[in-house]
Amino acid sequence: MDQTNYSVVVAEKVVVKWLTPPVPLPHPTPEILSHLVEAGFNDTAPPYAALTGPVDGRECLLALATGYLPEARDGWEWCVDEAEAGDTAFAADLGRLAADLHLALSTLPAPAAAELPSSAAVRAAGALAEALELTGGEDGQWLAARADRLRHELEPLDAPITSPLIRIHGDLHVGQILRWRGGYAVIDFDGNPTVTDADPCQPAARDVAQLTTSLEHVAQVAIKRRGTPPERAADWAGRARAGLLAAYRARLAARGRPDLLDEGLIRPFEIEQECRELIYAARHLPRWRYAPMGVLRTWYTEENPS
Repeated sequence: MDQTNYSVVVAEKVVVKWLTPPVPLPHPTPEILSHLVEAGFNDTAPPYAALTGPVDGRECLLALATGYLPEARDGWEWCVDEAEAGDTAFAADLGRLAADLHLALSTLPAPAAAELPSSAAVRAAGALAEALELTGGEDGQWLAARADRLRHELEPLDAPITSPLIRIHGDLHVGQILRWRGGYAVIDFDGNPTVTDADPCQPAARDVAQLTTSLEHVAQVAIKRRGTPPERAADWAGRARAGLLAAYRARLAARGRPDLLDEGLIRPFEIEQECRELIYAARHLPRWRYAPMGVLRTWYTEENPS
């Protein structure tokens, strides 16, 4: 996967992540990492230090130093292995990890007022419109033929959002979840690089939808790069998604916070995410288009879109 930052491992003890280019302060990561430590959330690389300094007259975050996790592999490696093998036992661990993350982040200060429904709806509608505009060829024709159905899927965002708004990860996909010698760790709290001016406080369902769609993307990678039969990959993605959501719900319920998840928001946020994947492919990585298009074709298999 393409990365915009540069990481250096020092003596297999510390990872120094250099931000390229440096990011003007305030930056969300130092605050979030500090809060996660205070909240007792340990399923991340232990934060050690943040390096800041002036760049062109502005104070910027230059680098982050975190602990090295032995034998760590990101989800675009280990999760594709699971898809190829048809194993979904990991999904429960990811569901609990995401729930524990949200439980910890929910204790960060958040605005009292709910996000205006028009904000979420307008943002999602804009993503769909842009995806339709930028996706050409046969894929574009296929997408345009289902535009009305996709708009219908986004309609829940027109209603008031009643679930709590919390600080979310903002870019929670399997590539941000390392499997290492000690278990799993979520990393990179920089927010979604494909969305400008995103509110850091949103429904937890936004993160959940990004995580579930990334499982679908893993299935598409397994088809393209490992030769996994499409039917078997789709079945794996469905079972993994169900297992993740079941564990996530159970964890929230066990901690007395089932209110954090509005399940009615998951599908519209999933649709928006696939549109953003198409936009990212069109602008930066054309070869990636196969993944979101493969997912959408899996979801809408009917021959006649009308």
